[in-house]
Amino acid sequence: MVKRMVVLPDNTALPAIGQGTWYMGEHSSDMTQEVRALQAGIDAGLTLIDTAEMYADGGAERVVGKAISGRRDQVFLVSKVYPWNAGGQKAIEACEGSLKRLGTDHLDLWLLHWRGNIPLEETVRVMESLVKQGKIRRWGVSNLDASDMQELWDIQGGQACMVNQVLYHLASRGIEYDLLPWCNTHHIPVMAYSPLAQAGRLRRGLMQHSGIQAMAAELGVTVAQLLLAWVIRQPGVIAIPKASSVEHVQQNADAANIVLTQAHCELLDAFFAPPVHKLPLDMV
Repeated sequence: MVKRMVVLPDNTALPAIGQGTWYMGEHSSDMTQEVRALQAGIDAGLTLIDTAEMYADGGAERVVGKAISGRRDQVFLVSKVYPWNAGGQKAIEACEGSLKRLGTDHLDLWLLHWRGNIPLEETVRVMESLVKQGKIRRWGVSNLDASDMQELWDIQGGQACMVNQVLYHLASRGIEYDLLPWCNTHHIPVMAYSPLAQAGRLRRGLMQHSGIQAMAAELGVTVAQLLLAWVIRQPGVIAIPKASSVEHVQQNADAANIVLTQAHCELLDAFFAPPVHKLPLDMV
């Protein structure tokens, strides 16, 4: 069971490792396996499930809805709204669409997926309205950089933001320069998506790195588990890896128990150095 926890500004405690659902719901033939994996994750303590109206055009939300049917009260449910739906009546309709696909009457957390043309003030107002209606319990943002977060913070009601979900893994450390310190100072947890990197050359560069493989072997864990342990090595960071099999879900859950020493972290720094200047916010 996952024991390492991260606390939101309203004192809600969440597991440091949750479950992502990007690329779920794209093929009906995979639904049974995806549902089974999510349910196994809940059983293993990965009770935070993150999804979005964007993922498979609502298909991922439908998968999650099946997975949590009959056990909604065991799950902290997160979804995200397209930026062009993040204001006015469109936001209300988008929220209701997500709730219908998920088979629930409320979201525990609803995030602005990324910043668009709708002013942050308007998004904050509609988030507040949906909280009052009981359709969402909390709200937050995704893919906002440090300057965006400060702008949000200065808006009336902006300090009710509960989390910022951004790309973060060992080979993408730009947030460590200013965004992560800003979030820590303002007690806003960071939710790391793609904590094992996206598929392709970058992910292979992590998974097949001889030094990382040697460290994982020394610790008796998989490379993926080592990379997850690295992401959540500091307070205030939640990782939301996707896993489509029960085996991988259990491995993700077990990663919360891995303790990396300072020597381990210094060696990983030597492999993939922390930033020494401001970098553009990575997004995928």
